Amino acid sequence: MKLDAFSIHVPASTANLGPGFDSVGLALNRYLSVHVQQASEWKTVFYGEELQSLNGEEKNLIIQAAQFTAKHFHKDLPPCKLEVESGFPLSKGMGSSASAIVAGIELANTLLNLQLSKKEKALLASSIEKHPDNVIPAIYGGLTISFYNGKSVETVHVPDVAVEMIVAIPDDVLHTKDSRKSLPNLLPFNKAVEASAISNVLVAALIKNDWKKAADMMNRDLFHEPFRTKNIPFYCELKEKAVSLGAYGAAISGSGPAIVFFTPHQKAASITEQLSYMYPDYLFETVFPDRKGAVVNKSLSAAAL
Repeated sequence: MKLDAFSIHVPASTANLGPGFDSVGLALNRYLSVHVQQASEWKTVFYGEELQSLNGEEKNLIIQAAQFTAKHFHKDLPPCKLEVESGFPLSKGMGSSASAIVAGIELANTLLNLQLSKKEKALLASSIEKHPDNVIPAIYGGLTISFYNGKSVETVHVPDVAVEMIVAIPDDVLHTKDSRKSLPNLLPFNKAVEASAISNVLVAALIKNDWKKAADMMNRDLFHEPFRTKNIPFYCELKEKAVSLGAYGAAISGSGPAIVFFTPHQKAASITEQLSYMYPDYLFETVFPDRKGAVVNKSLSAAAL
């Protein structure tokens, strides 16, 4: 049976949001797009300068996640040609690995007509990624607060998020496994209690769309930002400058090195322009919440765009 071509679009994401460590994530309106066509053997073509280093890899993360999903349901995938392009960079803290995993799960779901629910996709994605804060917003869109213990996953989904954002992207890359090396193995009990309380208030503020209070909680994070800021050039200086220009606050995006700034409505563009002038070593982009999450539809191939 001939397979009709289709495309998968998965949003980028920013995770942790300070004290929401390994739990809180927000989908962004930058996308990984995968065009799928039937083929006699597996082949992946990556378009764009950012993804050129991936060309030639026999099994990329998209195919690995698709095959993981197929194996989970004891099924075999038909070979396909994949054409891939991305509107956001790799290894910069914007969920590039997570989006590839989610794209692979959507690929298997569509090819095998699995009809998976979002929760089923979230469990599969978390079992591959191990941390739910990037993969789950990429599936659901909007803001997600999630729990994953290796066996089950639970998520609170907040689809409507009233905030604008700026992402500051440096030239350097920072792989998650390297960033995690700076984290402590243990926190003293009293510190863990304090850190948890800060995180609880963060989540309550986010659900109420109280971004001023949320930014205050981000500043008080004890879980990871105090240990990771040494890997982020100009982090404290940039945050102070952005706040002076009208931003609510900022956080390390995922494990870094990108920084995400949260701003009131119609403020992000002007702050982006001013920061771009003052800090030429960073690329600043205004971004907005994505509310749809991963979608599958028929579309032109990436080569034809």
